[in-house]
Amino acid sequence: MRVGLISDTHGRLRTQVFDELEGVDRILHAGDIGPYDLLVELEAVAPVTAVYGNTDRFDVRERVEEVARLDLAGHRVVVIHGHQLGSPRPDGLRAALPDAGIIVYGHTHQPLVDREQGALVVNPGSAGAPRFGLHPSLAILTLDPEPDIRLVELR
Repeated sequence: MRVGLISDTHGRLRTQVFDELEGVDRILHAGDIGPYDLLVELEAVAPVTAVYGNTDRFDVRERVEEVARLDLAGHRVVVIHGHQLGSPRPDGLRAALPDAGIIVYGHTHQPLVDREQGALVVNPGSAGAPRFGLHPSLAILTLDPEPDIRLVELR
């Protein structure tokens, strides 16, 4: 199973996002979506599970959860934006979400893969406009059967 991980689009979907997500079985969006229609565009690629972030408006918050929990290919996955924890860090996310085998989050705009202890923690970075001197990015998670992650820099 291939899963596209995306976050912090802030209303911007680059053409390259669709190229990189082509063929995935599911997309997980970790918040700060922008207009809800952005999720509709992503649904043309694969089913989307999304959570809202601190910048998402009430119309988005009415349609998506604050935290999403799902089982994918036998893995317990939790998606959260992370603003609930201030500046989220892998150890704090693991402590807050002890039932997760894989945690996908956003908020910091910094791509991160942490396999140190317990749950795999992934931040795909920001797929929206460049911020903080970082290139936009997303990630591809492969569950076959063990999780493998590939960060993708967007141009």
